[in-house]
Amino acid sequence: MHSLKPPLAMKRPRPPSPPPLSPASTKHTTPPPPPPPVKSLHPNTPPISSKKPKSHPKWVPLNLSQTELSLPLTFPTGQTFRWKQTGPLQYTGTIGPHLLSLKHLQNGDVSYFIHFTPSESAAKLALLDFLNVGISLAKLWEVFSENDSRFAKLAKCLKGARVLRQDPVECLVQFLCSSNNNIGRITKMVDFISSLGTHLGSVGGFDFHEFPSLERLSAVSEEELRQAGFGYRAKYITGTVDVLQSKPDGGAQWLLSLRKLDLQEAIDALCTLPGVGPKVAACIALFSLDQHHAIPVDTHVWQIATKYLLPELAGARLTPKLCSRVAEAFVSKYGEYAGWAQTLLFIADLPSQKALLPSHFWDIKEKKSAKIEDSNSCNIDGNYS
Repeated sequence: MHSLKPPLAMKRPRPPSPPPLSPASTKHTTPPPPPPPVKSLHPNTPPISSKKPKSHPKWVPLNLSQTELSLPLTFPTGQTFRWKQTGPLQYTGTIGPHLLSLKHLQNGDVSYFIHFTPSESAAKLALLDFLNVGISLAKLWEVFSENDSRFAKLAKCLKGARVLRQDPVECLVQFLCSSNNNIGRITKMVDFISSLGTHLGSVGGFDFHEFPSLERLSAVSEEELRQAGFGYRAKYITGTVDVLQSKPDGGAQWLLSLRKLDLQEAIDALCTLPGVGPKVAACIALFSLDQHHAIPVDTHVWQIATKYLLPELAGARLTPKLCSRVAEAFVSKYGEYAGWAQTLLFIADLPSQKALLPSHFWDIKEKKSAKIEDSNSCNIDGNYS
């Protein structure tokens, strides 16, 4: 990782010495008496220095424990494709015009570092909003665990898997790229789109950009996207941008207004956009529109549902009607924040995360096919080793 070191503060240049007084100007002049010293109201207060304090960018505690936020269980698990791992337990990304890094301290707590921002106070507010810190993950996990003993066991090893609150335009474009795609290719597409925005800086060998506005995206043609490897998704992105640009109050504002609607109304509105189906709409609703009980149903979630929630449907073919039944089963089990519970169950079933789980979570077939080192099991308190 190439860490950004704060620039060395330059010394203020000394003002030039005044020119020597001419003989004429020195006649009949006496130097003015020195001004009386300023008396401090507090005798123990040191004299005020005329030098400005030096600014040293630094890591700042976020006051979030690992129980509330696990970076490895939040960023590289399919919610967003714009944050990069720039160090051990460290992730870097942009939120609007702010470039920030997050990392875990040795005790698991999270700290942040601002690499670039127009306003430090605005950057912190944007970060807290992005991380959905108004929602207590520990309290949610407690409720879910009371209703589901398996969830309770999983949560001990996979605590801190938080649902983000992304900008809706950014989230929408990312999930248009995700259709029938793999993470590596999705990331390349999202990186291309991101590069159209303002460059904010480089961290750990990665360039970071502010996500481009709809106006900037409207200048990109379908052919340009096809040449960049987007395939059929190119027409969906340009078509969606055109529809959003035609909204009376602007596409960004229209998307934000969906946060105030009921879930089904928000899903129906999103599905009017080119390339957006029920699953993509549910992802956008959950990860950017405050629809906390949205359940994105794909074959992966279908397998989880038929294994633990609807075993009577095992072997059936997934249909739109059954997608609705799966979503209803999750909400019936976990309540108004069912999307957060589904997110943890989805993460727990990812191959990259199964290594964190003791083998008794796996069925017989999985145990035979997997090669898990004992050292990969989570510690008894869930901390990183």
